[in-house]
Amino acid sequence: MKNRLVAHALTTRRNVRRALPKASMDALEKSIGMAERGSSGQIRLVVEANWPLLHVKHVTPRSRALEWFSQLRVWDTEHNNGVLIYLLFAERDVEIVADRGFNTRVSAAQWEAICRTMEARFGKGEFEAGLTEGINLIGDLLREHFAADMGENEQPDRPVLV
Repeated sequence: MKNRLVAHALTTRRNVRRALPKASMDALEKSIGMAERGSSGQIRLVVEANWPLLHVKHVTPRSRALEWFSQLRVWDTEHNNGVLIYLLFAERDVEIVADRGFNTRVSAAQWEAICRTMEARFGKGEFEAGLTEGINLIGDLLREHFAADMGENEQPDRPVLV
């Protein structure tokens, strides 16, 4: 617990901006747009620098990802195939929340493997590369299970930094 508190206390949005400068955020936005092509699916990316220290004991990255999934209305897509990638930067922890359209198509183990792939890159300081790899893997799943000519882009492709 002490390590978590220290990580949150020492991590700021400035740390995130150093690891993911504007050029990286622009590249990630393009990667999301490309990953969605050929499918009806939608991808959102949220990068949260840290939490208030009072939350560290009581909140989990999964519960926070679910909050963002709801707040950004990622579940509100025509085909119920929105996907949220949530990165808690202070802990280098990734969570993926997928809408109910994926329930019988993609296993929890598949989502977990994508998370671990990204986290391995983060451990090397390769944040943009790790996120891009995860986005591309999710794009492959979107095309596999929801192949379609992309209609209206129902969710913004721009990553959210909080």
